[in-house]
Amino acid sequence: MYCQRRSSCDGNGTYHRRVATLSGQRVLVMGLGAFGGGVGCVSWLLGQDALVTVTDLRIGADLERSLDAIDQRSCRLVLGQHDVNDFTGADLIVVNPAVPHPWSNPLLMAASKAGVPLTTEIALLTAQLDRSRCIGITGSAGKSTTASMTHHLLTAGGHHSVLGGNIGGSLLGNLDEIGPESWVVLELSSAQLYWLSQGDGWSPALAGITNITPNHLDWHQDESHYRDCKMAIGQFQSAGDTLLHPSDCPPLAPDIMLRVPGEHNRANAAMAIALASTAAPISPESLNSFTGLPHRLSAVGAHVPPRFIDDSKSTTPEASVLAVQSFDDVSRVHLIAGGYDKGISLDAIATLAPKLAHLYTIGATGEHLAASAGPNSTFCETLESAIAAASGRMCDGDVLLLSPGCASWDQFKDYRTRGEAFRRLVLDGAD
Repeated sequence: MYCQRRSSCDGNGTYHRRVATLSGQRVLVMGLGAFGGGVGCVSWLLGQDALVTVTDLRIGADLERSLDAIDQRSCRLVLGQHDVNDFTGADLIVVNPAVPHPWSNPLLMAASKAGVPLTTEIALLTAQLDRSRCIGITGSAGKSTTASMTHHLLTAGGHHSVLGGNIGGSLLGNLDEIGPESWVVLELSSAQLYWLSQGDGWSPALAGITNITPNHLDWHQDESHYRDCKMAIGQFQSAGDTLLHPSDCPPLAPDIMLRVPGEHNRANAAMAIALASTAAPISPESLNSFTGLPHRLSAVGAHVPPRFIDDSKSTTPEASVLAVQSFDDVSRVHLIAGGYDKGISLDAIATLAPKLAHLYTIGATGEHLAASAGPNSTFCETLESAIAAASGRMCDGDVLLLSPGCASWDQFKDYRTRGEAFRRLVLDGAD
């Protein structure tokens, strides 16, 4: 049986680690992904002259962006279904890490029984890398920011660094840019680490775990398995390698003035400095120019401390509350919230209103949210109107925070479009 689930994250299936040659090999890519997760892998496999079949349960209309990014003439597409014969007849299967419960997936079990090796994009990548030049970061929260900060520190220090893994696209297409002096910073999800722990196993020489709290239990089935997979980031390290936890990282020096708010980001920064300084000489104060990940408590403009914050990726009330609580003085926060109506309660945002400098509501939920929030709120309907209203109220030292707590689909294509609109409007009107 393929990959029975064990608490130690090991397995007993057949796994493909290092590529000798893929030329002429029948490679099945299971899951192209609607957001391009498999695009880089497919393109790289075609570049290796593999005979590629892409299979995805979604139909072509749902995969339009990803399909447009690959050479469809050079690969075979099986969309809207999976055919077991494609799995048992392949020479290699590349599994999308989003596929849940791979240890009991009937198609993967059939492939394993037929002796077909299984791998993932991240395993194909790490098999090509010098492990001693790899920095891996995982955690239930903060791993994206910590990985980005680590990359920022190395780059600012004059070291060639590339960032990938669970953040951004595949690095398989960038292998030619990765030299012997390059550092590869990888954000690693629990699912990716599950796959990297199979077979001979792989861990980066430098690793950090930001925190572990219950998450993705629909993929792992239970908290113990999730935790074990997170801990696997250091399971295959060698003597002299480094695995850091938050308690191992000295607090930030007073001259580190982050432009991303919150104590959690100071903890992320402390780990990034510890990891980057272990790898190479850096200047910790270069983090002062780090503006954050796009649309995640990201500073807009050149103000220090930040005056405008884009947290458009906040699409739940709980996320908005956490964003507001990132600031030392909530009474200086002007909050823009509201958007598409998913039918969930926005009471958590409404109860914040009396503590804020002011609440400005937008979108389909805006009118009801303002009514429930009371007199310290204004229904503005549009993002442009909300920014204009806030600009007339803000005093020195105040912050305008876009943290909608709702999806964007009533007025914008996605949260990215909403965040870019906020950034554009703020910069156009900034003093």
